[in-house]
Amino acid sequence: MDYMKLAAEATTVGMANKVGGPFGATIVRGNEIIAVVSNTMMRDTDPSAHAEMVAIREACKKLGTMDLSDCVIYATCEPCPMCVSAIIWSGIKEVYYCNTREDAHQHGFSDMHLRKYLTGEDTTVLNMVKVAPREDCDHLFEFFHQLNK
Repeated sequence: MDYMKLAAEATTVGMANKVGGPFGATIVRGNEIIAVVSNTMMRDTDPSAHAEMVAIREACKKLGTMDLSDCVIYATCEPCPMCVSAIIWSGIKEVYYCNTREDAHQHGFSDMHLRKYLTGEDTTVLNMVKVAPREDCDHLFEFFHQLNK
């Protein structure tokens, strides 16, 4: 089975239906196809609805778990930092992709500002301000552990 072709086909359908841009993803566990999606940013008016994010959400819902460590993802483009983070959080250890971040950049879909911020190369992208201490926030970790003993 050509999992990348499935992602590309979902992307074409998504673009034709004005659902999202030129990005798609397939998640597979063994020989089982778990999710085949396109980016849904336009339909959902959601900047986080990248194909990898949508695929992870669908796979977690379908499998009833947040642990996708036995899955592989096929993405039509190199995942952005947000998607890489979600891929890592979900436990996926292997990603296959076609187009590169440079290809995306050349076509107006650049994530270079995110990459430069995360490497510390550009600190003007976001102003992060630590607010502490706060009683209403400081106990939340302990409360969570108490509830989940």
